[in-house]
Amino acid sequence: MLIGEVARRSGVSARMLRHYESLGLVRPSGRTGSGYREYSGEDIRRIFHIESLRSLGLSLREIGRALDDPGFTPSALVGDLIRQTHERIAAETELLTRLRRIDAADPAGWEDVLQVVVLLQALGSKSADARQRAALSSVGEVPVPVDALVEAALSETDPIVAGALRWALARSGDGGSALLAEGLRSPVAAVRERAVQSLAEMPDDEAAAGLRDALANHDAVVRGHAALALGTRGMADAVPTLIDMIVEGRNDTDAADALSVLAKDTATADRIATGLVERLAHDTAEASARGRLTQALAGIPGTRASRALEELSQDADPAVGLTAAYLLQLRDAR
Repeated sequence: MLIGEVARRSGVSARMLRHYESLGLVRPSGRTGSGYREYSGEDIRRIFHIESLRSLGLSLREIGRALDDPGFTPSALVGDLIRQTHERIAAETELLTRLRRIDAADPAGWEDVLQVVVLLQALGSKSADARQRAALSSVGEVPVPVDALVEAALSETDPIVAGALRWALARSGDGGSALLAEGLRSPVAAVRERAVQSLAEMPDDEAAAGLRDALANHDAVVRGHAALALGTRGMADAVPTLIDMIVEGRNDTDAADALSVLAKDTATADRIATGLVERLAHDTAEASARGRLTQALAGIPGTRASRALEELSQDADPAVGLTAAYLLQLRDAR
């Protein structure tokens, strides 16, 4: 079969067939009387083998080795191809993400495009100062898209930069709270904590809803941050978790302060006092926990808390009894 017919049937151009021949990949088995290349059936099969291997991303040099080296094993080469493909996909995905973020910024001209690119690059800088400046300048005429700020906030390890990113997120408008709520489901504990800390500073109702959902999170640290944030917002949903924190000794002072804020409402104050008393009854084995619960009653106004302190002043545990008696004196003095 002559080269033109081979090209027509195989889909490989005559020029490429000549290139394969120059590289020694496939040589026509014969020549016609006029000197034209003549390909045998075996030659054509080899051409199809070459094209099949090219479709996998192999270079022509690698294809030559694969077809001609009897000792060649494909496993290592295929492994390299998988790694290279992953790297190429990651690079293309990163580029696509950057382009979408630029598009989301709705730039009016190339100056705006360049400004967004500079800020995105700065957010990924190895310099903490550069990342902080980018966070602080991201709330401008051409703001950085919120998903870029969320990504930066969830990966930031420097506490100062993290604070700047949370500040920028709180002023970024809609969308940030939902993305941060997704971060609460991360398998990485540090990411979950950064997500709830950022969510706590978001002012919108969607953030509050995310914080309420976080009260049921399997991560005690996430639950604690959510409860403290909700407590400062005056949301009584946080009461059970705040009491748990006091019992467990996790940020118990902050938890008690949050309960005292919530206790400004009379009905909530009685609910808190009841909850503290119930835990006192059920946590008798933990002397330190009973002491913390007793101290927490100090910030709860109302007769329910006062009666509880009167009963505790007669407690069998001297430390609890003395603490309760002292707190009663302070209440009477007021």
